[in-house]
Amino acid sequence: MIRIFSSYVPSRTLVLIGGEVAMVFLSFGLAILLCIHGDYGKAIYDQNNLFRVLIIALVALVCSHHFQLHDPGGLTHNSAAYPRILLMVGILTLVIAILTRVFPIFLISRDTFFVGLFLLAVTWLLWRWTYVRLIFLPSLREGVLILGDGERARKIHATITERPELGMDLVGWAREDGKAAPEDLGTKIRELANDGRIRRVIVAMRDRRVNMPVKDLLELKLHGIRVDDGTTLLEKISGKVEVDELHPSWMIFGDGFRLSSKYWYVRRAVSMFLALALTLATLPLIPIIMLLIRITSKGPLLYKQKRTGLRGQVFDCYKFRTMREDAEVDCGPTWASDDDPRVTTVGHYLRRTRLDEIPQLWNVLKGDMAFVGPRPERPEFVARLSEQIPFYNLRHVARPGLTGWAQINYGYGSSVEEAKEKLRFDLYYIRNISVMLDLLIVFYTIRAVIIGRGVR
Repeated sequence: MIRIFSSYVPSRTLVLIGGEVAMVFLSFGLAILLCIHGDYGKAIYDQNNLFRVLIIALVALVCSHHFQLHDPGGLTHNSAAYPRILLMVGILTLVIAILTRVFPIFLISRDTFFVGLFLLAVTWLLWRWTYVRLIFLPSLREGVLILGDGERARKIHATITERPELGMDLVGWAREDGKAAPEDLGTKIRELANDGRIRRVIVAMRDRRVNMPVKDLLELKLHGIRVDDGTTLLEKISGKVEVDELHPSWMIFGDGFRLSSKYWYVRRAVSMFLALALTLATLPLIPIIMLLIRITSKGPLLYKQKRTGLRGQVFDCYKFRTMREDAEVDCGPTWASDDDPRVTTVGHYLRRTRLDEIPQLWNVLKGDMAFVGPRPERPEFVARLSEQIPFYNLRHVARPGLTGWAQINYGYGSSVEEAKEKLRFDLYYIRNISVMLDLLIVFYTIRAVIIGRGVR
């Protein structure tokens, strides 16, 4: 795992992306050789051509990202990836055509462009096929031993089994025995490690103070075997913090949770800039949205609702109204659900495109919210969830956001269990908070809006 912008990325994913960039340069380099007559060396090393191919590579990566070709669940399933790659090349053709129309400096000769796209489709498919076979080579995989039992150990086991792109193979599981001494457990892991297949030990014990074989683990580490904390490893792999087995000491002594005043000033400036830019971009849509709401349902255009913000302070959150005026007259504060009958026809499309949240830009400009952060909840829900979910109030140490890490990874929560799952992502964000992570979340939010993730 490699840390980029305060987010952990599997090294194999970076290899995949690097190979895709190489395929773009290879394809268009060959296209230039095939289609341009004359001085081949000058054509290949021409700075303008290199710049144009670089632009194509960047656009191709953005398209690949939006077609979910880099998502962990699909990295080892070519049957689903191949059609997306072909569709991505088609969309890339359209995007580059529009881009060169607006900015002629990006223009490359028509023959070179189409030959390059054809070669890109072929080489990208071949690279994907090669990549899947490379990551399953035994020499490139890592044997893993899990030390411990309980829910955390089972989650690690399930993650390793379900995500082969991580490059880990489970070769041993030393379960805890309440009656066994640490020496007996140490003997067991040494026996499992002696066959030479284990290169990493993941410690997921329920009670380390009594049962952890410290001397044996230290000996393994000194012999080149990596020893990892199970909670930290799960966080890196899943992008969330497991709250059920979380200890305050892990937050106090571990990395992260550095909420300095200097960072907040920079974060506030970035939020203001993004909110102003998005306000200007959406201004033409506002009269149309207001007209559609007015002619399709009775009630106010804007909906004002109390939400819990920074340090538990309550503020008024604004949205375009998407439900009937009497939506909560009978039931009181209630989470929205799939196909909620209270949502109007226009409201359904506003929620799906997130256009109903345009008025929240005012909350960002006022300082009630940031552009990125945990989504603000209603005080009624906060009171209930704080009683049932450990560490729930920790999400209020950061200013709530228009979008957030939980929104791009999980979506909307409409139950206590779903709220707990969102909290796991929110704590990961607060632990690894940074301006670059905020910008990464904004980038991912664009795709979430396009595919309609997290909408109810």
